[in-house]
Parts: sequence; C-alpha cells; structure tokens
Amino acid sequence: MTDDQLSLTFAALADPTRRAILARLATREATVNELAEPFAISLQAVSKHLKVLERAGLITRGRDA
Repeated sequence: MTDDQLSLTFAALADPTRRAILARLATREATVNELAEPFAISLQAVSKHLKVLERAGLITRGRDA
C-alpha cells in the first residue's frame, strides 16, 4: 500500500457516516436506498460517501438491473 493509498484510507475512515456505512456493508450487500435509511442525508450524499470509500479501496460498487 502506498502512502497516498494509506492517506485515502485514513481520510475515508475519518468520517463517522462513512464508518457506519462500511460497518453495515461488512455484514451484507446493500443498495444506496438501504444504506441511506438510517441517516438524515440525501441519496446524493450517501453516493458521495460511497465514492470516497470506493476510491480508498474499501468497497466495490456494482449494478444489478
């Protein structure tokens, strides 16, 4: 892991909402709607949090049609 990657990981984990999202995803896969349920934030905000986690290599995102 490079220093840049390590910085991305720590920055992603610094936010409590992202940590909560990651904890939920550790138990099972979930849709953006499911992840947004317990939070008083928009779907767009949840999507931005997911992008940060993905860029840090902590999650992968996929689409099921």
